[in-house]
Amino acid sequence: MNVLLDNLDVYVRGFGGTLGLFVVASIGSLIVGTLIAGMRVSPVPVLRGFGSAYVTILRNTPLTLVLFFFAFAYPRLGLIDLSFFALACIGLTLYTAAFVCEVVRSGINTVPVGQSEASRALGFTFTQTLGQVVLPQALRATVPPMTNVQIALLKNTTIAAGFAVFNAGGIYQTVSERGYNVLVGLLWVALFFVILVAPLTWLQRSLDARWGVSR
Repeated sequence: MNVLLDNLDVYVRGFGGTLGLFVVASIGSLIVGTLIAGMRVSPVPVLRGFGSAYVTILRNTPLTLVLFFFAFAYPRLGLIDLSFFALACIGLTLYTAAFVCEVVRSGINTVPVGQSEASRALGFTFTQTLGQVVLPQALRATVPPMTNVQIALLKNTTIAAGFAVFNAGGIYQTVSERGYNVLVGLLWVALFFVILVAPLTWLQRSLDARWGVSR
């Protein structure tokens, strides 16, 4: 308990950074991933090709390399000057969006084709059909896998600690430098992650139970 109390400032700052990364990347990945999923089912070949290429490249690239690019290669491009925190958010967003895309696309595939055909018969455009008819039904089927993706994102934020973004992944270093037991310090980190994941698990079960009947 002394390890936690004596280093409470470190834990607060570390998990504050983790939550900041998670919230920004979670919202960003949901938006980007849904857009990419729309491209993957689009009737336009160029958009389908871009969506497929995006998912193939990002899903098969280690997150460490993605963050390495934004931490060290991006600044050399001479583009907009961004903080390491912002770059880490972008890297996490783009990487996670590839997995969100596949979850949303799988949900779209669960919607009966007749729904799309009926909406087109009524004069709906592809965008209107996707946004007003297909996605509202598809998202109900994506709750369990989408929650798993977000839980993975929460844990993946620790990798950013290796790229000058202080979060829960870097707590052990400070604890070690202060002369405390690193193992005990890591156990507290693990416990707090369990506490953070619990609300996501509860939300998944709650939504799944509420929408399960309608499916």
